[in-house]
Amino acid sequence: MTDRTYDLNAWLDTYALTAFGKAQQDWLKALERFAIFNYSVAGDVLEASLAQARATLGSRAALGTQAIADLLQKQAELGNHLSEKLRARAAEFSALATEVQESVGTFAHAAAQRAKKAA
Repeated sequence: MTDRTYDLNAWLDTYALTAFGKAQQDWLKALERFAIFNYSVAGDVLEASLAQARATLGSRAALGTQAIADLLQKQAELGNHLSEKLRARAAEFSALATEVQESVGTFAHAAAQRAKKAA
């Protein structure tokens, strides 16, 4: 029988389990942010679809070439508005992806440093 005592905190630090817990927490936060982002994009597309439907139904009451021209102009404006929103969302996605990539890079660097110390 041996009289060794084990320090659980030292063991956890050696095998970087606390770092894995932090990485998992960061991953879940990133997943939540991606889900919120996707929900926002879906909302933008839904709003654009509803606006297109309102424009079509509004011009349906009036017939003639002027009504058709007004409808096409309104649809072009709505399309431009949606493309501006999606362009802004693309920039937001790029920033979000960069932040997540930096977080993963920081975790990988910390894990490599711990591995060097353990060796």
